[in-house]
Amino acid sequence: MLPIMLTCCVRNVLSRRLSRLKASQCILTPTLQYTRRHCSTSSTEDVDLVRTLMQLCVDRYYISPGQTNVDLFRRGMSCRYGPLGMELRRNLLDQWWHAVTRSTVQVFGINTLSSSEDTATDGRGQLRIVESEHVKQILEQQDLSKEQLVQEVRRLLQRSPSVRTNFLQGALEEFVPSLELVNRKLPFGLAETGLCFQPSDGSGCPAELTQTSLVWFCSPRTSSQWLDHWTRQRLKWWRKFALSPSDFSSSDVPKEELEETVSRGVRITYNFPWGQEPLEELWSRGNTELLQTHKGVRSKLQCRDGRKSVPCVVSVTGNMDRGVMAFLSNSLQQVKKEHGKQKLQQRKVLKLHPVLAPVKVALDIGRGATMELRQVCEGLLQEFMEAKISAWPGYLKSLPTVEQLNAKYDEMGVLFTVVISENTLESGLIQVRSRDTTIKETMHISEIKNFLSRYISAADNI
Repeated sequence: MLPIMLTCCVRNVLSRRLSRLKASQCILTPTLQYTRRHCSTSSTEDVDLVRTLMQLCVDRYYISPGQTNVDLFRRGMSCRYGPLGMELRRNLLDQWWHAVTRSTVQVFGINTLSSSEDTATDGRGQLRIVESEHVKQILEQQDLSKEQLVQEVRRLLQRSPSVRTNFLQGALEEFVPSLELVNRKLPFGLAETGLCFQPSDGSGCPAELTQTSLVWFCSPRTSSQWLDHWTRQRLKWWRKFALSPSDFSSSDVPKEELEETVSRGVRITYNFPWGQEPLEELWSRGNTELLQTHKGVRSKLQCRDGRKSVPCVVSVTGNMDRGVMAFLSNSLQQVKKEHGKQKLQQRKVLKLHPVLAPVKVALDIGRGATMELRQVCEGLLQEFMEAKISAWPGYLKSLPTVEQLNAKYDEMGVLFTVVISENTLESGLIQVRSRDTTIKETMHISEIKNFLSRYISAADNI
């Protein structure tokens, strides 16, 4: 039967009642299609790295504090992001959207509803929203037998709206309305991003994840080639933003793990310290699900691609919450360097790709008239905002030392730090420090905006 989404207290009551009636087998929660493989013999170094990464994510505003929140993020689920984490995820989604929709003129964006009142389907794999009060009313009917209780719960589930666990069904439903847009010519695709629910694995409530979806409609003769094409494109995209591209890889899904309607599958994975996790999954699905969605009416599904045919479906589904964590893990560097004569310091740096980095530049003030320097910073900040260059107003709060300031910005992943000083008021010169090289350069204040724009643009085009 269908899993349900209830408050914890009502779910517990339902569990106890069904247990007493020995009918708990009537409501099942589907298991995850992919089980994460955790290394049972993780080295101390890997454990320390994970602990360091998670603490840095909390300390530097990527995710909000709290063990539950950290655990969600570790599992590749949508969590309570901090300001920098939210910006990183937004940048990643923007890059995904641009890469998919601009790779060919025949990919169109759609937006489907997160819940559906359609109860005509069998509900397999669906999650239902059930009002807790309705469940309580059923459970309070002590005169119901086991069979009657099961039937009442079943009817309640069947008339309750479902929430999406992926975007596939919405794209299949939008196929026919989109046909006239492409003059019934193949291939073309429908893309969508947003939140989906991940069915519980039995350990708790269903969780949300930020998902991306491309559903590609193509001729049956070319479906295998298109699966290969999108696999190459997607792996290339993931590696483009990586500090260590070899940590991203692709592999065919074993035949025993394929669904009945799927003829072939590919997973793009990231090698985390605890093992490989899937970031994107590509499936060659044939046309069975498309025909089922449209009641088997072939005449309205036929398209032109040399000959008339019902298209095959290639789906590309990504988990962008896990993608955020993959790039944070991939970009973290811990560099040991000597400080002074005998002291050894460890420098933590998030070397995020320039187009993904949440903050491109931080503005701080050095020695001089504080009021005048802040006015210069505010003017420069406004210029950056107009140029859509994200800036951190560090001048509003000073740290005790320059070393502490640089350490903070390195951990935040800030590309450049600009220091406005008394010298700026006199000559217009500013000091610019690079995150990646730690080199400090001097340039005129009028050059910094164009310098940053060119730097980011060049990195995006590599």
